[in-house]
Amino acid sequence: MTSRTPVDTSETSETSQTGDTRRTGGADTALTAPSAGAPSRRGWRRWAMDTRPLAVPAYRRLWSSTIVTTVGSQLTAVAVPKQIYDITHSSAWVGYASLAGLVPMVAFALWGGAVADAVDRRKLLLVTNIGIAVTSVLFWAQAFAGVGSVLLLMVLLALQQAFFGLNAPARTASIARLVPAEQLAAANALGSTVAQTGLVVGPLLAGALIPVVGLPELYLLDAVALCVTVWAVYRLPALPPLGDSARRAGLREIGEGFRYLLLRKVLLLSFLADIVAMVFGMPRALFPQLAAETYGSWGEGLALGLLFAGIPVGAVLGGLCSGVFSRARRHGWMVIGSVVGWGAAIAGFGLSGNLWVALAFLAVAGVADMVSMVFRGAILLSAATDEMRGRMQGVFTVVVAGGPRLADVLHGTAGSVFGPRAAVAGGGALVVLVMLVLTLAVPALRRYRI
Repeated sequence: MTSRTPVDTSETSETSQTGDTRRTGGADTALTAPSAGAPSRRGWRRWAMDTRPLAVPAYRRLWSSTIVTTVGSQLTAVAVPKQIYDITHSSAWVGYASLAGLVPMVAFALWGGAVADAVDRRKLLLVTNIGIAVTSVLFWAQAFAGVGSVLLLMVLLALQQAFFGLNAPARTASIARLVPAEQLAAANALGSTVAQTGLVVGPLLAGALIPVVGLPELYLLDAVALCVTVWAVYRLPALPPLGDSARRAGLREIGEGFRYLLLRKVLLLSFLADIVAMVFGMPRALFPQLAAETYGSWGEGLALGLLFAGIPVGAVLGGLCSGVFSRARRHGWMVIGSVVGWGAAIAGFGLSGNLWVALAFLAVAGVADMVSMVFRGAILLSAATDEMRGRMQGVFTVVVAGGPRLADVLHGTAGSVFGPRAAVAGGGALVVLVMLVLTLAVPALRRYRI
């Protein structure tokens, strides 16, 4: 077993140039592999995913466990709405269950960010991953027993999402303590690629397994997968707060996190970029209508499945080729360019009457989304100090979860008024316009680099 004690807990060195828009230095601890003197890559290797962070044993364990648990979590993500629909035969109840999970996730993500800044993040990850695993076992138990209670399912879903809200900020904030600053983009690319792959493979695997092993066993498989994560987290080094001062995790500390965010323009703009892209440019609520009305000649079911897979497939391809962009140092411009590219691709998707052209635009949007995720995440980890990283990740979790749900409402309403294709194309154009206005009005993001 490797030691769980950091070799060094010194703060990252920082130099401030042009306000808060530039940062240099390594990781917060000496747990990382040497980053200097890496040989340049030639030929096809320049395009391949940058795997330097995997040379860090602690990060490699965390990332490897994610491969298993990402797919496992998608099994539960499919099983819960399927079981609710089997009980109620109502899509409305499926929607209510989603809301039941969103509210505790938002609340506990904000609080969990403050907790992650006040305690040893490794211990917090252990407790929350065990909690998620126990919840999966309870999901299995109620399904195996044939309880058939929607209320119980919603309570368990709320409990699971509360644990997830506590877990996510600590997990992501820990990465900056494990890899050097110049490898944060590569680390985010590795993690995001696994997550997007899970969005494609997990539901397909769930659909194939339900007729073979049954619905209850999907929950059990997720619980087993979570044991891998618990073991990987147990093998991590200790990640206590830097410095000797005692910290709390109450409402005051959550408020301090929001004040910190408002005073740092580059962080605020990175959040606004994601909100703009998702709220105005995520058209998934219109996929069923587009599959039925615009692409129905290809088969409504086939078209719907392909539309939902288009963006994740593009994101996976972007991750596999992330060596092209993950070494870029002008992180601000990478965010700006990727959000504008996302908006343009979504607008092109809305204007496409041919299914395969539409899928090509969605794949391009997925690549742009991957680039955006990589560099927004890197900015969030490098521009925030360690004592605030957990709270920033808590807000990030809320934004990532809430943006697409707001988009569902906006696009659903606009689609019923203007038609689905016009709503999608208009939303994409609005993303481009708003992002360019923000870039010109506030220079902090475009000036940011590491």
